[in-house]
Amino acid sequence: MTRPTSRDLRARSVLAGEASAAAAELEAALQTPPVTHAAAFFDVDNTMVQGASVYHLARGLYRRKFFSTAEIARKAVDQLRFRLQGETPESVANARSSALSFIAGHRVSEVQILVEEIFDELMADRIWPGTKALAQQHLDAGERVWLVTAAPVEVARLLARRLGLTGALGTIAETRDGVYTGALVGDILHGPAKAEAVRALASHEGLELASCAAYSDSVNDLPMLELVGNPVAVNPDNKLRRHAQVAGWRVLDYRVGRRAARRALLTAGALGVTLGAVSAAVAIRGCVRSRRVS
Repeated sequence: MTRPTSRDLRARSVLAGEASAAAAELEAALQTPPVTHAAAFFDVDNTMVQGASVYHLARGLYRRKFFSTAEIARKAVDQLRFRLQGETPESVANARSSALSFIAGHRVSEVQILVEEIFDELMADRIWPGTKALAQQHLDAGERVWLVTAAPVEVARLLARRLGLTGALGTIAETRDGVYTGALVGDILHGPAKAEAVRALASHEGLELASCAAYSDSVNDLPMLELVGNPVAVNPDNKLRRHAQVAGWRVLDYRVGRRAARRALLTAGALGVTLGAVSAAVAIRGCVRSRRVS
């Protein structure tokens, strides 16, 4: 298999960003835009929603017989790794190779209905109240608020509607005759692709990026964060926290209880329970719980 060049990766990022921005523009055209030239852009996973939204979607689809037990177990382990380590090049590459393949052959209308069901079932209670309040502050100031995520745009749009936001930019799945092919348009909306999407949308909407804000938890979103005048690190990974502190950016963390829980696990490890054993137990419990519910 030929390894993609940096030029190929750049082209895919641009295509993904432009495709997501174009889809968002159609949605925005149905609304009367505010006068202000400022907007806020929010990452979703671990910034607006606890955990990885695509995992919650996959778990819900498993309950509806889209997956085998072995597949959901692998996704549970991936989710645990995501929570403990954050995004890594390896996790992103794995996501790219399998992104949205599970909906191949299914009708768009069918998946949209399932996304709504799964959101209410597994995601609605996982929204960070603090981040939601930040988004509302921008809305109250008359600014547009967009979600920008590597998650499927169908999930992002639904979350934006439920929160009363302007719209969403997300990964675009290819369709033919109303059926998903399992392929992506361009690439996952991740890293540089997010910045391309924000830049394209800002150009179309007449936004002044220097007056805009962006929020994320991951160092991988630096291209988007550095594009705006007011970048904010929310629930940041260690690398983003260090970068934000050096750059003088605001840092907000709503994970106080989660940090305490992690400290408790590490203390237990010192008493003889290794973190690896705890991690395995959590992954297995998640899988078993999914099987029982289904």
